[in-house]
Amino acid sequence: MIDLTIDTRIARPAADVFGYVTDPELLPTWQTNTISSVPDGPLAVGTRLREVHRAPGGKELASLVEITEYEPGRAFALHVVEGTPVDLRITLEPADGGTLMRFRAFGRLTGVMRLAQPLLGRVLRRQFARQCETLKRLLETQAVPA
Repeated sequence: MIDLTIDTRIARPAADVFGYVTDPELLPTWQTNTISSVPDGPLAVGTRLREVHRAPGGKELASLVEITEYEPGRAFALHVVEGTPVDLRITLEPADGGTLMRFRAFGRLTGVMRLAQPLLGRVLRRQFARQCETLKRLLETQAVPA
């Protein structure tokens, strides 16, 4: 089982953080392995996004994710429908004049991928921690798009 949580304090209001992390066009700015994310409609529970990510070695991996939680300014979650079975949930809460963002990734690999679970868990923790730090830097040093 992969289950990791990364807490990041961001000196911006939760509404700004939520708007940035849920904008598919901005996803590649902070998730640098993301090439594209295209929703099948307006963002809401049930909306699906086709995503393309760059794997080590430059290989492109496609996935289909579905929004399972969408609570502006508070929570956003994705379930992987097609692709690596690691779901994501982001929660936001006011903290010290800014926002505490809790980023959680969890899932259970099956079949032969189950053997790689310990290694993949460590790789994902490093990757997601870097992404959260990049997001923090971007949000604290730039104007947030309207």
